Amino acid sequence: MKKFLIAAGVASMMTTTAMAETVGVSMALFDDNFLTVLRNGMIEYADGLEGVDIQVEDAQNDVGKQLNQIQNFIASGVDAIVVNPVDTDATIAMTQAAANAGVPLVYVNREPVNVDDLPDNQSFVASDERESGTLETQEICRLLKEQGKGEGAKIVVMMGELSNQAARMRTQDVHDVIATDECSFMEIVEEQTANWSRTEGADLMTNWLSAGLEFDAVVANNDEMAIGAIQAMKSAGISMDEMLIGGVDATQDALAAMQAGDLDVTVFQDAAGQGQGAVDAALRLAKGEEVEQKVYVPFQLVTPENIDKFLSKN
Repeated sequence: MKKFLIAAGVASMMTTTAMAETVGVSMALFDDNFLTVLRNGMIEYADGLEGVDIQVEDAQNDVGKQLNQIQNFIASGVDAIVVNPVDTDATIAMTQAAANAGVPLVYVNREPVNVDDLPDNQSFVASDERESGTLETQEICRLLKEQGKGEGAKIVVMMGELSNQAARMRTQDVHDVIATDECSFMEIVEEQTANWSRTEGADLMTNWLSAGLEFDAVVANNDEMAIGAIQAMKSAGISMDEMLIGGVDATQDALAAMQAGDLDVTVFQDAAGQGQGAVDAALRLAKGEEVEQKVYVPFQLVTPENIDKFLSKN
């Protein structure tokens, strides 16, 4: 199994010559800030390619609906399919359906459970989740030390949907960082899912505060849950100067929260780059060209010190 770490790689893939081809795209959910940037990245890139038609469908977080969309794309004769999986554990049937029909398929953003067994005409384009939670937690660790927090510094962890590989990996990243000598002074006092949702993040934080939970930092699997936690803490009269908050994705709302002094760290995930890379991989596979089966776009740490370089992204 080939593995390809890229920075310039995506850019080189974007030189694909446009042809008269149709790409069907099934997104897990339209109503999600990060996935909206990803979706728009695909649409805008395809619009700039001569003779490329892109059809985008919303699976509305429904695994059955997403599989039906893939089958409908195949029946309608698309040249390639891009899937942002609802459930990364439910991708084997999608892979099989496309493989049986001989239609190339590219998974984007969320790692399918069968990523190491994909057929030659299927690929995965995303960022390596071993980096995201690691960068976030290492920065929270550094900031806790800077605040003079010693042994037993308490953190809470907000997890994404547990059916997603990204949520499981980002949470494992937190545990792996705490297992290092440099950050072993940190203690997880609560760890629950808020399903990637700002509203559920706010509700979860409200419940924790109502229960009298005390902590020094919030480590969230994404920015939306971090923003929800911030809203709940501010409503409870907690000063953001006294609390460290981390997220992942570097969405525009998250960057605004950082500029306001509410969010301390996030991790840039290149949504538009992933979307463009996925469309290019799909077009290349449709033409019978070889594509690396794992294409990784690097994560980047975002702090108040370097936020300016990320304000026009995502």
